[in-house]
Amino acid sequence: MDNREALIALNMVEHVGPIRLRQLLGHFPDPVAILGASRDALLRVPGIGEETAEAVSTWERTIDLAAEIRRIEQSGCRVLIQEDPEYPPSLREIYDPPIVLYVRGTLSSEDHNAIAIVGSRQSTPYGIEVARRLAFQLGHIGVTVVSGGARGIDTAAHHGALAAKGRTLCVLGTGINLVFPPENAELYERAASCGAILTQFAFNRPADKQTFPIRNRIVAGMTLGTVVVEANLSSGALITAKFAADYGRQVFAVPGRIDSPRSKGCHELIRQGARLCESAEDILSEFEYLFPSKNHPPSPAETGALPTLHLSEREQTVLSLLDAGERGIDDIIRQSHLPASAVSVTLLGLEMKRLILQHPGKRFSKNLRVMG
Repeated sequence: MDNREALIALNMVEHVGPIRLRQLLGHFPDPVAILGASRDALLRVPGIGEETAEAVSTWERTIDLAAEIRRIEQSGCRVLIQEDPEYPPSLREIYDPPIVLYVRGTLSSEDHNAIAIVGSRQSTPYGIEVARRLAFQLGHIGVTVVSGGARGIDTAAHHGALAAKGRTLCVLGTGINLVFPPENAELYERAASCGAILTQFAFNRPADKQTFPIRNRIVAGMTLGTVVVEANLSSGALITAKFAADYGRQVFAVPGRIDSPRSKGCHELIRQGARLCESAEDILSEFEYLFPSKNHPPSPAETGALPTLHLSEREQTVLSLLDAGERGIDDIIRQSHLPASAVSVTLLGLEMKRLILQHPGKRFSKNLRVMG
């Protein structure tokens, strides 16, 4: 047995979590030694009580590690530990990082710049549209969208990022071989091919009231900010927001109808200091340093020459309309003959490429410092 296999086993032991593991590793040289320790030796570790000592010292009676290793190998997933370069660096920074992560798909350096979009399972058409739009806009400019794969807002967020051909990470509250809800089977496959599905839970672990808050801390911990789109006052999305705040990450909340129970949680977050989010621009303004370098062409002062950019046909159309000077967004929509949503996304992309500037009143002009 090596340390990776020992950590897989410890992750399956009742009463052992990240914090108790840290206590144990302060007393024993490595995870293998922990599994080989006697009950009395375990009890001498500060913070380790009778139940934990009993569970660890008798782990082979309750856990079939060989079977779990076979399931991992046969499923095509892999298990990451904190020493692995692929393990999300922002997740290492929290006080209770997962002992292991089961992963299907790929984790990339692009995912270091990720935003969570979460909300109610019982969402309204307004919430679904907002979540999809925000995720599409973020995915369009290279921001990874993270959510929990649940019905409602989570599903809309994943679909929005995928529609923009962006990356999305789906964090499960079950074992990686289970699909919950079952209708998201196709979505999980798409997420695995355009990002990753991940969980800290062993194979065949079903969803329950404990697994979802545990999942929520991973969503908050591996992102730079959490956007709550819709949530009632008892929603699990507020748990994710609390984790984000505890971890020192930015919290955003989308306002809604004052007479809708689905808006109560978001409005309460705003009262508590969350950043009001009406568009992707509200998120981007908090994380100007966040975006991939491809969206930040160097200025002429840095390079001595204008950058070479590959613009889409829509971007070229919108940019040409600004040749005559500053224009309002309604004027751009009329002149371009493009849908309003397409113009909004295109302007956002051009702004992130530093080719245009936004002015008060949703007015835009070319960035003359870059364009000349």
